[in-house]
Amino acid sequence: MLESNYTMPTEFLLVGFTDYLPLRITLFLVFLIVYALTVVGNMCLITLVNVNSSLQTPMYYFLSNLSFLDISYSTAITPKMLVDFLSSRKSISLSGCAVQMFFFGCFADAECLILAAMAYDRYAAICNPLLYATLMSRRVCIGFIALAYFSGSVTSVVHVYLTFKLPFCGSNIVNHFFCDIPPLLALSCADTHINELLLFALCGFIQISTFVVIFISYFCILITVLSIKSSGGRSKTFSSCASHLVAVTLFYGTLLFMYLRPTTSYSLNTDKVVAVFYTVVFPMFNPIIYSFRNKDVKSALKSVFKRNWIFKSIKI
Repeated sequence: MLESNYTMPTEFLLVGFTDYLPLRITLFLVFLIVYALTVVGNMCLITLVNVNSSLQTPMYYFLSNLSFLDISYSTAITPKMLVDFLSSRKSISLSGCAVQMFFFGCFADAECLILAAMAYDRYAAICNPLLYATLMSRRVCIGFIALAYFSGSVTSVVHVYLTFKLPFCGSNIVNHFFCDIPPLLALSCADTHINELLLFALCGFIQISTFVVIFISYFCILITVLSIKSSGGRSKTFSSCASHLVAVTLFYGTLLFMYLRPTTSYSLNTDKVVAVFYTVVFPMFNPIIYSFRNKDVKSALKSVFKRNWIFKSIKI
């Protein structure tokens, strides 16, 4: 299509969830509480990991970065969504849409890599304890984090660049609550097969390769755990991995459903509901999962409370 035949929109209009005002106000209050709990919970976990000497290990270094990512990609989506609940016209500028898409994609891809690094850390600790200090040295941990952010940034730049090179010569109404790739591809009047292929290839490579790393790591861990003769030892070893497995299952289940399928199979109304879980709800769950399922974190919390006279009378 010739460039003179279309005009690039200066803004997009987000459909959101509903036009019914009482329901919008209810959803605003619900998601405001969820977002506040997400920020407070993850900030508390980051602070706890950094101030408690017993949590100065690679696993919790990755966990604090995971909490930072949860805050970051939730913040890329939720504040704008909250504003839209109270607005009659839910618009977002072209540049604002591109920025939102970039940061969400970057942080989501980085989270996949950090979850894989956490699985590898558990593999090294349980299956190769004598080599653990070497396999998970400070340099290796920093390398994993750098790779996560670099890979997330590169793939996100590619998706944003190719998406916004497309002509949007029809409607500028996005049937979503944020600027995600699939609903924007649905608006283009050009052939989007290259975009779909790259979305499948890049997201697929990151999601599937990291999932394979996690699967292999936990398969090796399972074999090692089953070889432990003591049932108490097996339970203690597996309990250190249980919280991570729960987080991985929740996060990967929704991402694989959302992005590793052709646009012809998208049901945007259904996808909006699924997207709420991995953009808004799951980031709130991670500190809960890692706090209540992890003895080290609970022990660190107790020590912090004991040092503060306000909490001396509280029995945890």
